[in-house]
Amino acid sequence: MAEEGSLQAPVRHPLEWRKPEFHDEGVLFKELERVFDICHGCRRCFSLCNTFPTLFDAIDESPTTELDGVPREVYWEVVDHCYLCDMCYMTKCPYVPPHPWNVDFPHLMLRAKAVKHEQGRTSVRDRILSATEAVGRIAGIPVVVEVVNAVNRSRVGRKLLEKTLGVHAAAPVPEYHSRTFRRRARSLVANDTAPAGARAAAAVVAAQATPDTRGKVALFVTCYANRNEPDVAADLVAVFEHNGIEVALAPQERCCGMPRLELGDLKAVEKLKNVNIPALIAMIDLGYDIVAPVPSCVLMFKQELPLMFPDEPDVARVRDHMFDPFEYLMLRHKAGLLKTEFPGRLGKVAYHVPCHLRVQNIGLKTREVLRLVPDTTIETIERCSGHNGTYAVKREFHEISMKIARPVVKKVEASGAEYYASDCPMAGHQIENGLKTGREPTHPLKLLRIAYGI
Repeated sequence: MAEEGSLQAPVRHPLEWRKPEFHDEGVLFKELERVFDICHGCRRCFSLCNTFPTLFDAIDESPTTELDGVPREVYWEVVDHCYLCDMCYMTKCPYVPPHPWNVDFPHLMLRAKAVKHEQGRTSVRDRILSATEAVGRIAGIPVVVEVVNAVNRSRVGRKLLEKTLGVHAAAPVPEYHSRTFRRRARSLVANDTAPAGARAAAAVVAAQATPDTRGKVALFVTCYANRNEPDVAADLVAVFEHNGIEVALAPQERCCGMPRLELGDLKAVEKLKNVNIPALIAMIDLGYDIVAPVPSCVLMFKQELPLMFPDEPDVARVRDHMFDPFEYLMLRHKAGLLKTEFPGRLGKVAYHVPCHLRVQNIGLKTREVLRLVPDTTIETIERCSGHNGTYAVKREFHEISMKIARPVVKKVEASGAEYYASDCPMAGHQIENGLKTGREPTHPLKLLRIAYGI
């Protein structure tokens, strides 16, 4: 019985977050005990993150050396160490559904976070860090942005930030821009700024839809690419337009909801969904596919929102038209519509695959595209960077996050590569933070732009 269904493909059940028992702490703890006991007997996930060592060490050090000897307070410590990377579900656990034991560890942790949030036990620091739009809006005000960036670069400022907000002084924090990508995009996307020849070629190729792609995309910019690294979005636009793919912006955009999901604030996720889904549906109705340059945001629309709102057709429709940028480019290449003339050369690239890209189950499309560039070799690193949203910046978790990142950092250092890259910009800077040289990452979209010479 224990092995029944174990050889079948994993399935994900909808998140029944609207049911009253979902937020019942007593019911939650019964499920935590059931799953933790299964994990204790298996221990395959001990090397993924600090969640499982926290649980297993507590069991081993308990008076009974079993789960029944672990205090309930430790359960919450286990929950706090989970950053919902999904890797235990996707790569390690043999008991995921359709196995009758029905273990979905990440969504159990999400449920616990939701219970904690519903009880009003979410810290002010965590609320602020998850409010990416609000923080970016305030930090991006002209003049204010200069002060914020100066404080973030200052040792004294970082110590003050650690003391007052609990953001570790050594953690990588992003730069803010008052001239966001969406402001820049008025000239970059909407106007005819590209050479006439390129625009003419784009008009021809964009009309060529394939069975998998429509040939024109609406860009969901994301909070991070809009306010922190607008060049990532600009590189995406340049690469797509070079390949004859029309790029437009949705009429409005809010945070995808992933930071709020990681906080357990599911009602806030719903509010953001209610803005984003209609805006994206409007673009789909106009014949566009959707792309986003940050893997976590793509995953939110591909997986988490459909599991939270399984009965909403528009959510499913957005899911079916949402693509990772390199996934989209490889589909175009499959149809013979991707340009493969690369005047630039990349040499050796150490490429880190983010967790939220791996769990999309699309394969290593970024590596496949970059391998099309002549005289280019890709050394792939499939390990967690330890950044994972806000986890790595928190005072109590930063050093643990850097320990998780250490194998990735060592592989980058040993590679001798001309470039190192990650599809997740935050993961890239986490690696940078661990390198002795402090060498900056180069986003894969930037690498492709370099190869194209555009």
